[in-house]
Amino acid sequence: MKIAYADPPYVGQAKKHYSNEESYAGEVNHADLIGILNGDFPDGWALSCSTPSLKYLLSLCPDDIRIGAWVKPFAIFKPNVNPAYAWEPVIFRGGRTHRDRKEPTVRDWVSCNITLKKGLVGVKPEGFCNWLFDLMGLQDGDELVDLFPGSGAVTQAYWQRMGAA
Repeated sequence: MKIAYADPPYVGQAKKHYSNEESYAGEVNHADLIGILNGDFPDGWALSCSTPSLKYLLSLCPDDIRIGAWVKPFAIFKPNVNPAYAWEPVIFRGGRTHRDRKEPTVRDWVSCNITLKKGLVGVKPEGFCNWLFDLMGLQDGDELVDLFPGSGAVTQAYWQRMGAA
């Protein structure tokens, strides 16, 4: 199986968070991105996003997607933002669906803290990465394509899990 994971700058946030990065190329065209995910990754894909952009992104997706949730018990609380943004949607499609009945059932949510001081905004923690791999049913020999590698945390966690690093 070949699965894609996309964690692009969230809708309307690229300039704010990444304009000083060497690789900054402006806002991501999410319609094009979802088209690439659907066309190039028929085995499955996952897309991290923000709650304010969820309605828009869902309008671009095929009907057979699902939504998972990364719940953040500890998150940075912003002044004058109440309620806090303490969860993050993950739109996903496909993945390994025929699984062994002895395998534990994967929840469509995970609860783990954010990362701090990892260099870029939004670096995913190891607990999130492992949940993502389980969610998509990844096994040894599958290929994970990280379309927005940023810090490299997701790819590194994948290789560590598969015993290649």
